[in-house]
Amino acid sequence: MSQAPRIAFIGLGHMGGPMAANLLRAGYALTVFDLVSSAVEAAVTLGAKAADSAAAAVIDAQVVISMLPASAHVESLYLEETALLERIAPGSLVIDCSTISPDSARRVARAARARDIAMIDAPVSGGTAGAAAGTLTFIVGGSTEHLERARPLLEKMGKNIFHAGDSGAGQVAKICNNMLLAIHMIGTAEALSLGAAHGLDPKVLSEIMAKSSGRNWSLEVYNPWPGVMENVPAGRNYDGGFGVDLMLKDLGLAMEASLETRASTPMGSVARNLYALHSRQGAGRLDFSSILRLIEGRAL
Repeated sequence: MSQAPRIAFIGLGHMGGPMAANLLRAGYALTVFDLVSSAVEAAVTLGAKAADSAAAAVIDAQVVISMLPASAHVESLYLEETALLERIAPGSLVIDCSTISPDSARRVARAARARDIAMIDAPVSGGTAGAAAGTLTFIVGGSTEHLERARPLLEKMGKNIFHAGDSGAGQVAKICNNMLLAIHMIGTAEALSLGAAHGLDPKVLSEIMAKSSGRNWSLEVYNPWPGVMENVPAGRNYDGGFGVDLMLKDLGLAMEASLETRASTPMGSVARNLYALHSRQGAGRLDFSSILRLIEGRAL
């Protein structure tokens, strides 16, 4: 892999860390940065080079990959406080895998184009398990040419790659997906809670619904009831995974998008309100499947 590009990877959280690890295992040279030193150290043990700042990480990089929590972080990194686009060499490729507002994605992409930097927004679906297994779905906004430049790297981190459209389109598709995810997670939690209240075994009920018309991803892959499924956050006291506050952020983005177009999203609105209540009760750092606790009225 002598011709492989030099990569800067910024943001090594629950998703970014495993994604970077898969690139390292594939033989790519990575310089990494994260505000959490233990996350950087974990990548270094796999062969990454540590940088003491995002600006230092992109020195000599031909590709920059970022995975950050929200629009404000992405705009601060690329446009404002760090102004990374001013430090990235023209002709480089930027792949932002954060889930942010479509307007933010378009704003950063316009600034990148002005500096002759290729950029795609490539938010992901698949959760932490998919990030670790390299089976993520990438939902890409940007030009076909830029996507094809990024494809070899995306294929090392994911199994499915969809081109949603121009800059920002990846974010729109991801927001729609996560709104639906929140809705069917809440519905799954409600159904299991109702069954358990009538004496049914939640595991047996889950098996029944998984073979019936109520089947869905939350039920079959990410079951929220403790003890029903191994290797999901519900089995480890809802630790890790996709946090309640991150889901709340994504639902907020969905509500903003619905206001822009006057689209009707009543279930999305209810889902946002329930996750906001769950967060206010202290569950912000728990996995989003912990919404079962709110439905059940359990103390955190």
